[in-house]
Amino acid sequence: MSAELALPAGLERIAGVDEAGRGPLAGPVVVAAVILPEQHGLAGLDDSKKLSEADRESLFEPIQARAMAFHIETIDVHTIEQRNILGATLWGMQRCVQAVTADYALIDGNRLPELPCPGQALVGGDGRVAAISAASVLAKVYRDQLMTRLHERYPAYGFHRHKGYGTPEHLQRLEQHGPCPEHRRGFAPVRRLLEPGLFSD
Repeated sequence: MSAELALPAGLERIAGVDEAGRGPLAGPVVVAAVILPEQHGLAGLDDSKKLSEADRESLFEPIQARAMAFHIETIDVHTIEQRNILGATLWGMQRCVQAVTADYALIDGNRLPELPCPGQALVGGDGRVAAISAASVLAKVYRDQLMTRLHERYPAYGFHRHKGYGTPEHLQRLEQHGPCPEHRRGFAPVRRLLEPGLFSD
């Protein structure tokens, strides 16, 4: 754990928390919390966005095996639309921290959810703290797996390739086929197809 964090003394269960999937137009947000022992022996941990897909997948099971505790929370599209994307993400983080019974939580980002324990938000924490990096990997790999399964249900959109992000391919297929139940109605590229009058000049 980085010395610059100046954590309170005597903490035994420090959870790192991160999410995957806030930006996509489709699919769930996935949040993970991980408590690692000091000597976790996991080589190559980093912000999941900086790792190759193969490296992330190779860490997925070892993280779970060596963690003192971990929890993965999936927030579906219905909940995202009820709570908005930020609210849904913070709610998922709260549930993750509760699930691992942490003494302290280190949250990637600049917003701290309501927590059952003390904590702090860390911008760029997924590249600075091993437990947050581990949570980042779990959330990303698990969400990618979910999006690949969603491709089998909705093959017209190519979810297995772009994972729901607003790539040119996804936007083209969205325009061609219209939204499916996994598309987030509150996001502008989807809303414009459902309520075109709102976007007319």
